[in-house]
Amino acid sequence: MTENSVESREYAELHRPVYNPDLLITALDRSADRPALHLGDVVLTGAEMRAAISRYQQALASVGVGQGSSVAVLSKNRPEVLINMGATMIAGCRNSALNPMGSLDDHLYITADAEIETLVFDPVHFEERAAELKAQVPTLKNLFSLGPSEIATDILALADTFAEQRLVAAHVDAEDTSSMVYTGGTTGKPKGVMGSFRSGVALPQIQMSEWQWPDQPRFLICTPLSHAGAAFFIPTLLRGGCLYVLPYFEPGLVLEAIEKHRIDATMLVPTMIYMLLDHPDFDARDLSSLQTLFYGASAMSPARLREGIERLGQVFFQFYGQSECGMSIAVLRKEEHLADDPERLASCGRPVPWLDVRLLDDDLREVPQGELGEICVRGPLVMKGYWNKPEETAEALRGGWLHTGDVARADKHGFLTIVDRKKDMIVTGGFNVFPREIEDVISAHPAVAAVAVVGVPDQKWGEAVKACVVLRDGQDVPADELVEKVRAAKGSVHAPKSVDFLESLPLTPLGKLDKKTLRASYR
Repeated sequence: MTENSVESREYAELHRPVYNPDLLITALDRSADRPALHLGDVVLTGAEMRAAISRYQQALASVGVGQGSSVAVLSKNRPEVLINMGATMIAGCRNSALNPMGSLDDHLYITADAEIETLVFDPVHFEERAAELKAQVPTLKNLFSLGPSEIATDILALADTFAEQRLVAAHVDAEDTSSMVYTGGTTGKPKGVMGSFRSGVALPQIQMSEWQWPDQPRFLICTPLSHAGAAFFIPTLLRGGCLYVLPYFEPGLVLEAIEKHRIDATMLVPTMIYMLLDHPDFDARDLSSLQTLFYGASAMSPARLREGIERLGQVFFQFYGQSECGMSIAVLRKEEHLADDPERLASCGRPVPWLDVRLLDDDLREVPQGELGEICVRGPLVMKGYWNKPEETAEALRGGWLHTGDVARADKHGFLTIVDRKKDMIVTGGFNVFPREIEDVISAHPAVAAVAVVGVPDQKWGEAVKACVVLRDGQDVPADELVEKVRAAKGSVHAPKSVDFLESLPLTPLGKLDKKTLRASYR
């Protein structure tokens, strides 16, 4: 090695940033003497988690799993999910998560497409599923179970044979792939979004600087730890707090946990918030400890958001992002939620200052204030691209921008309001109609609990606007009344041609509205 190459390497190391594995080690060290995780009867300090991660990482290394290995996890919420996440992160693996509520076809597709080599699973619930995946996915060579199993190596028992060692993060590069997150597949097969260590660490940096956290947060997680829930692990510990984890979302359990543990922060998707507000125990529980309710992943009805503010106070904090640019393109802060301003409550907030966010037309020109444009993003949070999909990657990153597919307008203060997804736009009688604008009108009716608007095939109009409505318990409203409400607010083109009253709307495994399934039911 020449003297110049040594100096070049040293210079690069001089300015090398920290990444999530480094942040995790710091977070655990800071929490060494206090509880970091509560899950059921299990309470673990940062030191106990650090020791478990060390032993677990050594167990993986002993069977050849380390930097660059492709690893997937399939488990319901249990402490070992975070131990596995920590160990594989620090080892520099490429991580994917299989949704515990997903189907066999979903799991087969992701495991095969991502070329997963190692599957870690909960044998209590997923022994049979793991065996099916092993039998059908050629790349899958390692099965590790979180406990005794007839088909896999018990990784917990193997980890117990090792002594704790000091945690040292693998020496990764900024553009090494750290994660493979699969999109919801609203227009076909899901795409594997490649996250880098560069994009991975950008999220907690933005969260720590831009998001509104209580001091030493007592953070409740009721979404899958393997998915969005894990994004709150590092920030919570760095802020001196601890996680309280429920095995799954159930509104009664969430209300009980907030009261029992004096929870002051949590994260929910809008459908979960609606279920809390409609739960018979809501007014009977003491929820006064709650300081921040982070919400995102899909649009929330302004009417229901106003109801939430009236009943819970000024605790709502919205984050807007997507798999390709995780969770924090824009935020709407607590004090920016103006309960008497429906337009503000329909906003997804203002762009965070760490990204370049603009509304562009199809020719990549920035649109004037107040006009519609696609939200496009540049910055460290943006994905590397789609796994093995060069054409889709080129389209998504066309012109040096991430094209989110969300159409929005900006007001004079810079607040963005998303009118809808480009792909959800309805073309009816030659006019472009955005479902979100109709949904906001219908959801303001006091009898409506939830609504989804989709385009359905129609011989006359090409597509006809259909509203699918879920009513609140004991409430009723004529379909014509809702149609006229939309006609008065938006005009006849937007007025639904039909209204269906449903018991519930289809949801994805993560609790987001599943318009793909809803549209399919009418085709």
